Formats: sequence, structure tokens, C-alpha cells
Amino acid sequence: MNNVTKINNFNEDTSNSELVKKSQGGDKAAFEMLVHRHQDLVFSLAFKLTGNKELANDVGQDAFIRAWEAIDKFRGDSTFSTWIYRITVNTAWTLRKKAKKHYSLNIEDTQEPVVIDEKNDPELIAINSDLSSVLRKALDQIPLEQRIIVELKNIEGRSHKEIAEYLDISVTAAKVRLHRAHQKLRTILEDVEA
Repeated sequence: MNNVTKINNFNEDTSNSELVKKSQGGDKAAFEMLVHRHQDLVFSLAFKLTGNKELANDVGQDAFIRAWEAIDKFRGDSTFSTWIYRITVNTAWTLRKKAKKHYSLNIEDTQEPVVIDEKNDPELIAINSDLSSVLRKALDQIPLEQRIIVELKNIEGRSHKEIAEYLDISVTAAKVRLHRAHQKLRTILEDVEA
């Protein structure tokens, strides 16, 4: 099929805005194509926000269900990617609070991949692993709304403008929240070193 993903009558050349319009008309195949295009982004974000693969899957599924149920309300003021990103953040926020009572975190699920140099130096591996663990623990100690901003800015490399759009806040508010989150992380990390 010429390396082009095709779902029913839609392929990779069909624009997101066209798929959204079809979805708003009740076309489930069009929405399925939107899911196909955005599922990796949604899962990646959900995993970064929850730190748990099982919960990230739940967040992703719930985010797409919420998007389908609200597709008629999508006005197109932003891109579909930004809209689904915002829904994913809100869903993660909600489900994570509920999950604290129901999920037991597996240490293997919460570790971020560690970047290791090409030489696979055992000492460097140990240092990176320790740093990753310390940083993950510090991130877990700050409020979720601050953690989300740190994840978006420092791990995903999003701009302040993108963060503001995703969280539906002003750019100034995004900068202020990021600054406060960095201050809180700095305090936590200084206590670890002491």
C-alpha cells in the first residue's frame, strides 16, 4: 500500500482539520485516523505525567474517549494536537489523583530511560542512574501542576507559548509556574545533597 497508512477512506494525506470536520459529523473512521496519528504523542505525555505504563494507557484511552465525546465542541481555535494534548493533561491530572488509592507503582515502570554514552562506561551508567532516580523522586515531591510544566519545558522542550496553550493559561502564568517549580525542585535537591 505504498507505505501510506490508510484507515477506511482516509490516509496520511488527509488533513487533521478535515478529519475533525468528518468526526464532528459522526464519522468514526475519521476519528480513528486522528487517534492513529496522535496515540504515540498522547501515550508519551501520559507516561511522563503519571510515571506508570498502566496508568498512562488508561489516561490515553480516557483522553480519546473524552475527545470523541466533546468533538462537537472543538472550535478549531487551536490545532487538534494542542486540543488533545490539553485533554490528556487534564485526564492525567484527574486519573492520577484517583489512582493514588488504586495503583501500586512498580519501580521498573517509573524509571525514565537513562541516556548513556557510546562507551557504556560502568561508572557513568551508575552516575546517570543515580541522578535519574534522584530527579524522579524530586519531581514526585512537587505538586502535579508544577510537575507538568517542568516535564513539558525541561523534558519535552516545549516553548512557554506551547505550554500556555496546552494548559489554557497565559504565557506569563506559564513562566511564573515554571519558575516556582524550579525553585521548589532546587530546594528539594539541595536537601538531598545536604
